[in-house]
Order: sequence, then structure tokens, then C-alpha cells
Amino acid sequence: MSKLRPIVFSGPSGSGKSTLLQRLFKEYPDSFAFSVSHTTRKPRPGEQEGKDYYYVEVPVFEKMVQEGGFLEHAQFSGNCYGTSKMAVEKVQASGRICTLDVEINGVKNIKKTDLNARYIFVQPPSLESLEKRLRCRGTETEESLKKRLDTANEALEYAKLPGSYDHIIINDDLDVAYEKLKGILSTDIHAVKCSQYKKGI
Repeated sequence: MSKLRPIVFSGPSGSGKSTLLQRLFKEYPDSFAFSVSHTTRKPRPGEQEGKDYYYVEVPVFEKMVQEGGFLEHAQFSGNCYGTSKMAVEKVQASGRICTLDVEINGVKNIKKTDLNARYIFVQPPSLESLEKRLRCRGTETEESLKKRLDTANEALEYAKLPGSYDHIIINDDLDVAYEKLKGILSTDIHAVKCSQYKKGI
């Protein structure tokens, strides 16, 4: 099942990427699994080791970086986060399609590795519509909103470059976008089901 190529998802906050992935995992729980990231931050209430994150101390994380244990890693709000090769291999060994949800820099870094992934970008109809979605959440300050929009603009510009992604889904209508996503992944889903059928799962 390691022949199944991992799927790398990316898209600005507010693009609807998480909603699409939740739908996909709900409809096909045996076909897809997230790669569990490592982090140096402490667990939040209700979070579980190995399910939400692998929680490690900074020296352990830094040692993994030095040893080339990550496909990509970054720092946010004083904490380190990374996608480890081990986590991806663990999902592939389970016979499911490894799914990664990363930001633009993560995409660029993974492209430098030998991970034979497919890249899907979830795009809002426009930067203006994205701003409306983020404002409607009511969770952003003007400062954080500007930061998210700047990051989104960078991601949208990168998505315009030839070869940056294998597929771009414009999420103007959630149902339409989800059907397009299923169409893109239909061959992968069929391959997983056939393999599980042969194994008697």
C-alpha cells in the first residue's frame, strides 16, 4: 500500500479546507488518515498523545531536525511543529492514504524531499470573500486578520505558479468543491477499497 501517494493539502485559513477534509474523512474513514505532527507545545485539555500530536521536548525536536527526521518543520508562537517521516510511514503501513495539511512553506519544503506526494490547493473565490469569511468568524483582531490575509495572498500567488499544485479547487460552493475533491481522489479511494477487500478487511 506504500504505492499510494500521500496527499498534501494546503489553503489559506478560511478557505474551507478543513471542512472539506472533515467531510472526506467522515465519508471514507477507512481510506484516509492524517499524518500526526510533532510539536514542542504542551497538550491542551482533551488532546491525546499520538492522536492530536506527538508531544516532545525542544531538545528531542532539535535532534530530529539534525538527523533529518522531518519532511517539513516550522515555528509558530514560540512552539515548533513538524511532519516526521515516521508519522507518514506509519499511516502508509496501515493501508490508508496519508493526508498532510500544511501551510505554503511546508508545501515548498516537502517538494524538496523524495516524498512522492500529490498536491491539492483549496482556494477561496477571492481575497475579498476570504476576508468576509474571516470577519464573520468574529475571532480575529484587525492585526491577526491582516496577518492571515497577507499569508493568504502569498499562498494565492504561489498557487498561480506553474507546477505548484496538481489540483486547485476553488471553494465557491462547498458541495460543488467537495464533489470535485472526490472526483480527484476517486482512483485512490478505489485502490484502497480493492486492497482492503483482498485482505478481507
